This record gives sequence, C-alpha cells and structure tokens, in this order.
Amino acid sequence: MLLPQPMTRGVIVQRYKRFFCDLVLDDGRQVTAHCPNSGAMLGVNLPGQGAWVSWSDDPKRKLAATLQLVEAGGPDGRGLVGVNTHLPNKLVAEALVGGVIPELTGYASIRPEVKYAAASRVDFLLTDPDRPPCWLEVKNVHLSRAPPLAEFPDCKAARSTRHLEDLAAQVREGHRAVALFVVQREDCDRFSACADLDPAFAMALDRAAGSGVEVLVYGCEVTTESVRIDRRLRWKPCPFTNEVARQVPDRPRR
Repeated sequence: MLLPQPMTRGVIVQRYKRFFCDLVLDDGRQVTAHCPNSGAMLGVNLPGQGAWVSWSDDPKRKLAATLQLVEAGGPDGRGLVGVNTHLPNKLVAEALVGGVIPELTGYASIRPEVKYAAASRVDFLLTDPDRPPCWLEVKNVHLSRAPPLAEFPDCKAARSTRHLEDLAAQVREGHRAVALFVVQREDCDRFSACADLDPAFAMALDRAAGSGVEVLVYGCEVTTESVRIDRRLRWKPCPFTNEVARQVPDRPRR
C-alpha cells in the first residue's frame, strides 16, 4: 500500500507519553509528530535514529506530522522499519484481495472487525459456503534485536495472549483460526515469540499452535513510498527452559 506523501526525514529527539515523538527534521525544523504505536517500540524509539514522517492538512488534527518509518534495519542500521500499528490490517486486507498470502486464498467473503468470544474483535473473518470459517488475528512486528530474527512482543502483551486463547476456542468449535504476524521490515527471515520479555505470550503461542491455531509470519518490502507484504518468514515454537516455563501459570480454558 502507498504511504501518504510527501514524506520528510528527520532524527528522533524523544518519544514520550506513548503517542508523541519529537524530531529535528533534516531541514532544521523541530516538530512533534503523532506516534501511531502504543507499545514499547523497543529498538525503534532511540534518540538519534533517523525517522520519516508524513503530513496531514486536516485542520481538526492537533499534530500535522505522523511518525511512519524509523531507520533501524539492515547491516548499516539505516534500513526502514514500519512503526505505524494501523498499517498491518490495511496491508493484510490488500494482500487478501490480491491473493498474496496463498494460505488464505479461496474465501468468498472477507469481513473486518467481527465481534467474537467474550470481549474480543477478530481482525478478519473469512467465510465460504464450502469450508469452515477462518478467524484471522493480525499482529504487527517491528522488533529485531538480532537480525535476521524478528520477535514479538516487545513488552507485556496480555491482550494478545487473550486473542490466542480466543483463537484456540474457535478451533475447538471446528473452525479454522490463524495468527498472522506482519513484520514491517526487510532484514528478517525468521520469527520467534519473545519469551524473555513476555513468557506468558510465548507459552500461549506454543499452546495455541499445539491446539490447531495456524501461525503465519510474513515480511514486508518497506520504502518511503510504500509498504507491502511480500514473503513468508520461518517460525518454530520457542524452546522453553524449565525456568521460563515456571514463570507462566497454567491458564484455564474457557
């Protein structure tokens, strides 16, 4: 999908209060940009990192600039990483229509944001008269502490853990369920749950996969003009030690 144009490069001064990022642009201007990412942004929020912002002329917006990309990938550290967590669902919607993800083709209907379980909304519900419904949950990935390994999450992710349990419940009902991780960077070829930052999520992902939830990981081509899903990445369950497993209490099934 195309990114808003024009894009302007700058350097991060600080990211704070979750949704604000101060930058000094290459032309010397100092701006505060909206940061469309409520997570920790580990590795992509450091002072001095290059970053790219888009602009809006909407008079109702308090901040005209939006942080879109951070330079944090590749061997020279200048590869682009997408940090806008609003993009992955749009990228997946585009990929589903275009047949870019072979594992998710062949459905007659694609519905976004469908309520299910006790208090959740699945990102997409794929249906077809000739096959079970497919419940598709999408997660944004930007963390890579040791490229080419991508990791998720970059902080405690209780909500994402609950989503995995909800997907597993759909499998028990005879439906298909998929957890799709979208890696908004080009320097990764494999993926793992981040067990040291959130052992509960890592255990939940392994349990979900063991119960029949399909885990798909796709990487993106990222430029200052566009971001698009373009390749599948490798994933395998996390090799837990007994010490890590003991940190995670058993969660009762609903």
